[in-house]
Amino acid sequence: MLAWALLFHAQILVDVPTTAKNPHSSPADVELGRKIYGARCAGCHGPMGDGGKGTNLASPVLPRSPDDLTLWKVIRFGVPETEMPSHNLTNKEIWQIAAFVRTLGKLDTAPVTGDSQRGEAIAKGKGGCLGCHIVLGKGGELGPALTDIGLRRGPGYLRRKLTDPDRDSAGFLQVHLTTKEGTALSGIRMNEDTYSIQVRDRGNRLHSFWKADLKELRLEQKTLMPSYGQQLTAQEIDDVVAYLTQLRGIQ
Repeated sequence: MLAWALLFHAQILVDVPTTAKNPHSSPADVELGRKIYGARCAGCHGPMGDGGKGTNLASPVLPRSPDDLTLWKVIRFGVPETEMPSHNLTNKEIWQIAAFVRTLGKLDTAPVTGDSQRGEAIAKGKGGCLGCHIVLGKGGELGPALTDIGLRRGPGYLRRKLTDPDRDSAGFLQVHLTTKEGTALSGIRMNEDTYSIQVRDRGNRLHSFWKADLKELRLEQKTLMPSYGQQLTAQEIDDVVAYLTQLRGIQ
């Protein structure tokens, strides 16, 4: 109760917009919002809103922000009793971030022509997708969970990701490090701050290191995901896309 009382008091002191619709949602505003988001929000929510330390924003519906004004308030004041902080930005900058965040949940409308049942068999068999990704509680944790990927990504994006995974790899940094004792390790960066870094290796094991104990630390903006452009036929890729598109969480 105290946290919400303080939040209410803060809203009184700040010039909260009265409009429910975002007045700064032009393409230019969205682009500026993308830049501010990259500097202030991507570290927790991911460059494309896929989440990580922060909530997944790449969804058509945000439970805490069903309308534009609510999203503005969440960005400005944060969320009490969570890790979502307040942001001391201008009203316009907050609106611009909100405008960009809304684009993260927009799905493309490319046609889906594959067979989802065949695609499921390929994803779980020949494709080996569950070696790195969780679907409905089963699979690996090296890559992002796919249980609701159909809500977050459209078929066009999914097809590109299968055939050209490095095209959008900003959210997944490979880590190559060596400790002062000579132990070498490579994997995916899961979290990092000024003094430490957490890495998940290819065997799905999580490691944590103090940076002061490292002799070498190198980050590479490249995904571990293989390209399926040569491994799968065009029809098989269409089938996998159809399967992924219908993954919409636990119904």
